[in-house]
Amino acid sequence: MTRATHLLLALLAATGWSASAAAQAAIQYDKIEIKTDKLAPNLYMLSGSEGVDPGHPDGAGGRIGVLAGPDGIFMVDAQYLQIGDKVVAAVKRIDPGPIRFLVNTHIHGDHTAGNATFAKLGAVLLAREELREGMVRQAANAQTPAGRDPARLPVLTYGMGDPLRLRMNGETIELIPVRAAHTGGDTIVRFVNADVIMIGDFYRNFGYPFIDTANGGSLKGALDGLELTMKVAGSNTRLVPGHGTYINRTDIMPYRDMILDVQYRVQQLIAQGKTLQEVLAAKVTSAYDAKVPGGLLPAGTAGTSADRFVSMVYAELKK
Repeated sequence: MTRATHLLLALLAATGWSASAAAQAAIQYDKIEIKTDKLAPNLYMLSGSEGVDPGHPDGAGGRIGVLAGPDGIFMVDAQYLQIGDKVVAAVKRIDPGPIRFLVNTHIHGDHTAGNATFAKLGAVLLAREELREGMVRQAANAQTPAGRDPARLPVLTYGMGDPLRLRMNGETIELIPVRAAHTGGDTIVRFVNADVIMIGDFYRNFGYPFIDTANGGSLKGALDGLELTMKVAGSNTRLVPGHGTYINRTDIMPYRDMILDVQYRVQQLIAQGKTLQEVLAAKVTSAYDAKVPGGLLPAGTAGTSADRFVSMVYAELKK
């Protein structure tokens, strides 16, 4: 890659074009197949193929939740626009009924770009107010008609405070707002009777944590989100990240402790007057690199996933 290309990607990243967006140019959409996993009698998780999405080699795009039944379908997230037909077909194989609601866990395109596909099928889009505001800003700068399509915008929004509850198909669904974690408009989705919680992207076990400060995320908020998840989840609750493998409550504690340890090590180096490059050279994640699948894989212009994580921690602490 030329120096000019590096500079261009850095400029795009600074203006809100994420590393995952950069990787989309290389996604093999035609090779993505949708896999379906049944977690409860009427609750399913959909995920994309491995190895065809450079931004998410463990599984293309973000995970989708589908609650099916006689009251219609409730969905969590919408995947990429380019595979909308494949996702619709996978949902219809579960249940041919109407898709009534779709909630976004956060703003990133691998979770929201397909919104319009489902809105045009009659789904009501729900999300945090902050998420909708961010999508409106994105639309103002979009270079394609799809990026400016108003059908992709949530029409029912909510803020911080008590969960928003929906009751359908014998299930109680809680949309629980999380303060400025992975992004500034995160939501975790709890299926009370199934004892399943979809936690979005402030936890991931493929690669190091990614906190998108350009879209309002924060290190403190991510830690608060992890604490909230541990509080809400029971000992047998299945936790479903947007990427990576399913976990339970006890898996969050070592993840949180790893973040706190890296934060402490970076803070010490900052106190010694170290620059970002010196902090990266210190390899403060080395104790965890062998335990974090994908932690040393490339993550856009920031270097490896570990480098991106450490750079984010450094920038947050310097502020």
